[in-house]
Amino acid sequence: MKVYLASDHAGLELKDKIKIYLEGAEYEVVDCGAFDFDKDDDYPDFITAAAEKVSKDEGSLGIVLGKSGAGEAIVANKIKGIRAVLGFNRENILLARTHNDANVLSLGSAFVNEEEARELVKLFLETPFSGDERHKRRIEKITELERVSS
Repeated sequence: MKVYLASDHAGLELKDKIKIYLEGAEYEVVDCGAFDFDKDDDYPDFITAAAEKVSKDEGSLGIVLGKSGAGEAIVANKIKGIRAVLGFNRENILLARTHNDANVLSLGSAFVNEEEARELVKLFLETPFSGDERHKRRIEKITELERVSS
């Protein structure tokens, strides 16, 4: 599976650790930046790049990181076809994957340590969408909202 990563300066260190973890687990990882610490960088630049790649690459997933993860989730959700979730515990990630077929996970480096982040990323990547009809119907409604509001 291909996984697209992105962060700003606040998520850079954790992103780099997640990248090493994913490569060790034999995921195909594409790093969309940031690549260097720059306290003045703008997270929308990096997050947009990753989210656009996920939206165009069926079956891929994205992991985005920042200080809180909130802004990163907001940016990712502006891209057509993206269903980003701000991950904060196991249950919210399980529900986001099984019910919403979330395709981007946003994590806040201020709220999860490396071990917790690895656990949440692993759960996100390994949890399949349930495919239940009621969840498919709801996702179709989200997709229609994207179509008509563009």
